[in-house]
Amino acid sequence: MNKNNLKLETAIFAGGCFWCTEAVFQRLNGVEEVVSGYTGGTIKNPAYREIATGRTGHAEGVKITFDASRISYKELLEIFFATHDPTTLNRQGNDVGTQYRSEIFYTTEEQKELAEDFIKLLEKEEVFDSPIVTAISAEKPFYLAEEDHHNYYNQHRKQPYCQIIIDPKIKKLNNYFSKKLKHGTL
Repeated sequence: MNKNNLKLETAIFAGGCFWCTEAVFQRLNGVEEVVSGYTGGTIKNPAYREIATGRTGHAEGVKITFDASRISYKELLEIFFATHDPTTLNRQGNDVGTQYRSEIFYTTEEQKELAEDFIKLLEKEEVFDSPIVTAISAEKPFYLAEEDHHNYYNQHRKQPYCQIIIDPKIKKLNNYFSKKLKHGTL
């Protein structure tokens, strides 16, 4: 595909540990880049050690650059909600704290409306047994995580955290969204 024909947009999601979220979205056809970082907090240029305390207000998140002519924001929302638990406040599995919250940081008013409508649909259809607690907020400064957090799953697949926590998300992605995956990704 000619790079000049790309319709690049940005999505920012916090869905618990950014290693998990990054691994999921890296595999999607139409996603050009996924970077892990921190957003939604009160201090500039936070470090992981500060985020881990939960006192900065930042969430672990990912900034996704995607080609909207190949994958829509609504499809990204569908995958976001299918690959994390949007019903647990400040928690994803054993990861507990405000830094692991479920939050969408919209970059346009259209994204805000799509996210609100999608959550309403999920609630109407009673997709989850508990209420959705995912917050929807305007984009805030996004600070890149330290280099050792980038591409974590792909570089550390044999680590227990990756096998126990991330592998099931990737398996779910492969089972339910196989047609949206880049060729050659697992």
